[in-house]
Formats: sequence, C-alpha cells, structure tokens
Amino acid sequence: MNNQMQNQQLTGTSQMPAEVSHGGHELFDAHEAIGGLVGGMEQYMIYEQYAQDPQLKSMMNQHKTFLTQLYNTVVETLKTGNEPTVKTQTYNMAESNDVLYGMTPSQPKKPAQSPQEINDECVTGFMMGVLKSNASAFTMAALESTNPVLRRVFADSVPNIIEMAYEVFLYQNKHQYYQVPQLKQEDMQNYINSFAPIQGTMPH
Repeated sequence: MNNQMQNQQLTGTSQMPAEVSHGGHELFDAHEAIGGLVGGMEQYMIYEQYAQDPQLKSMMNQHKTFLTQLYNTVVETLKTGNEPTVKTQTYNMAESNDVLYGMTPSQPKKPAQSPQEINDECVTGFMMGVLKSNASAFTMAALESTNPVLRRVFADSVPNIIEMAYEVFLYQNKHQYYQVPQLKQEDMQNYINSFAPIQGTMPH
C-alpha cells in the first residue's frame, strides 16, 4: 500500500504547475545567464558614453533594444514556465559580412591609463566580451534546463547573440581593430581538403 502511494506521488511530480517545473541545476544556470545578461546591458550603458562613431552608437542601441526584449522574454518564461508573450525574435545585423583578410603593421597596444583614453576600439572589445560570455552562459543554461519552454528560449537566443558578436567583429575588422591573418594558400588547401564526404546512401 505504501509503495503504491509513493509511486502515485512520484508520477504526480510530472503534473506540476508550469511555474514550478524547474530543476535545481536549471535554476542555478538560468540565474547565472540572466545575471550575465543584466551585467552586459549595464556595461553597454556605461560604454555608450565613450563611443564616438555614430555607426557604433547605432549598433549599440540596436543591441540594447534587442537584449531588453530578450531579457523580458527569458524572465517571463522563468516565472511562468509557459510560452512567453513575446517569443524569441531574430536579430538582423546592419553590417555587411565582408571580411578583410591579412595583416597590416600597427602600433603595439597597451592598457588605457585613464578614462579619456577609452575609444571606439576599446568599446568594441568590451561589447565582444559581453556577448561571448552571454552566448556561453545561455548555451550552458539551455543544456541544463528541464523546462522545455525555458530550454528553447535559451537555445534559440544563442544564434542571436552570436550574430551580434559577429556584427561587432565585422565592425572591428573594417576599422582594423581586429585583423585576420591567413595561412599560406597551400596550407589552407591542405586543411580544407583534410576531410572527405561519406559516399553512398546516408543511414536512415
């Protein structure tokens, strides 16, 4: 009789209300990811005063608007465990994805010694740091989430954060803040051709 009651209680756990259908690891990682997003948004607010280029300011505003909606969507999903009012959006970057390859000699860099030395190059580096850490935290939170809606919100947000980081990289690259060296042509071809496709029909 006791075993039967215990079994009924265990199976009953799957019928929990949505707002309490979260595991412990999920909540720890969600808390860390959302906290990181808050920190990133606050850092954007601080860095904005140092940005000079109107194009960079515009990109920062576009990111802040998108991240604000993302924050509201994640927080609502965490609180309710259900589909959020505003589903995960798709971030569309303004930069064209033309990459400049090769290295041009430049002055060695050193840390700024005063706030007056913080320039657009510094700001884009800070933005990249924020986005990289958020992409990692959201990925870990998605992998630990037991609630299917929260898992999907975290997972679907990662490509958007990656897109924002790629947009920052393209801006950095265009202004030679971030140069991209290449391998010699022969070495590049060896790497590109180092894997071959599987021949024949794919397994079902």
